[in-house]
Amino acid sequence: MRLNPSIVGIALSSLLAMDLWLSKRLGVCACEDSSWGSIRPLMKLIEISGHGIPWLAGAAYCLYKSDSAAGQEVMLNLLMALVLDLILVGIVKAVVRRRRPAHNRMDMFATFSVDRYSFPSGHATRAAMCARFVLAHLVLAAPLRVLTLLWAVLVGFSRVLLGRHNVTDVAFGFGMGYFQYNLVEALWMSPAALPGLMGQFA
Repeated sequence: MRLNPSIVGIALSSLLAMDLWLSKRLGVCACEDSSWGSIRPLMKLIEISGHGIPWLAGAAYCLYKSDSAAGQEVMLNLLMALVLDLILVGIVKAVVRRRRPAHNRMDMFATFSVDRYSFPSGHATRAAMCARFVLAHLVLAAPLRVLTLLWAVLVGFSRVLLGRHNVTDVAFGFGMGYFQYNLVEALWMSPAALPGLMGQFA
């Protein structure tokens, strides 16, 4: 049974309008004089915590400093996961080319040309993927596991509060990041591949 294209179009237009309306209502930290503008610095700090550069630098540093094969294996795969995330998000953004919300201020930390597009949220994909990665491969106490999940949610939520993204950008980003982790596991590099790769950086 085929749906009437006009009905589908109306439904999609309604969802888009609702997305834009809700995103604007939630952008309460979009600027200093917004209703919640006083917590904008905190939201920007959370934003930076989910940025690709600190994660790439941290993973590379831990890979370099690790003195165990197991630790090197985990950090190498985390580094590869982060690079994969950048590539996939960049491709989707370049294809979809959805502009950022009108109330967004382009004062983000270390942006590139593709970052002028908003779909999907790269912070959300990275937060979801890294949260799954950390929970799966690091031994953490229960409180830290809860904090990891809370951090991922806050990173995504901060994107909407700051006016960086629409709600659907973040929702799709979370889903994309969740499944990116599955791809990382499928492409996981075993310890056997480490000596040759590490030798290239020695």
